[in-house]
Amino acid sequence: MFNRIKKDVQVVFDRDPAARSVFEVLFCYAGLHAIWMYRIAHYFYKRGWILIPRMISNFARFLTGIEIHPGATIGEGLFIDHGTGVVIGETTEIGDNVTLYQGVTLGGTGKEKGKRHPTIGNNVVVATGAKVLGSFTVGENSKIGAGSVVLREVPPNSTVVGIPGKVVIHDGEKINSFTPEGIDLEHGTLPDPEAEMLLCMQRNLTRLELRVAQLEKELQKNDTSNL
Repeated sequence: MFNRIKKDVQVVFDRDPAARSVFEVLFCYAGLHAIWMYRIAHYFYKRGWILIPRMISNFARFLTGIEIHPGATIGEGLFIDHGTGVVIGETTEIGDNVTLYQGVTLGGTGKEKGKRHPTIGNNVVVATGAKVLGSFTVGENSKIGAGSVVLREVPPNSTVVGIPGKVVIHDGEKINSFTPEGIDLEHGTLPDPEAEMLLCMQRNLTRLELRVAQLEKELQKNDTSNL
């Protein structure tokens, strides 16, 4: 138990530059408290209990603002930073060394039974306010941009932004240097596909304007020569 707590505290120091002391992390990090209470609830849930795990989950939500269903499966090294509003659904599966920021939802899209929540691979970063909805996989080492709504599978080593989420970087294109742990936390430096599309349209309009101006000059020249 103490080794697990030590690892959890170290995860906070590895990924949050604001962490100053062990006591601060132990007493002031709501994401850490939510994970610890989830583990207790999950222990009972796996043994067939229903009411007690849900009561623990609701109590954790009341204390931390983070709702983790006791049926979710969570790997090692999960870090929930400023976790208010984070929701993790019952059939969600989270790999190792995943980072979630405030307002993230790992949810379903309807009333279907069985596996209805996403599977999040290792070393994934899900930025502020992002929604990952449905039973599909987000591949390892991927990043979900702030405010994105992801509704379909994400291949490994990808960056997704937008509503609905679109893969804008995949496998081989480096954005920024990685942390020693291999997790790229620079979720604020992402491509903007809408801005790129507008710039492309602006360039095309400029070309058209130049072409129209050129044609007008040629017409004027022809008119003058005919006179």
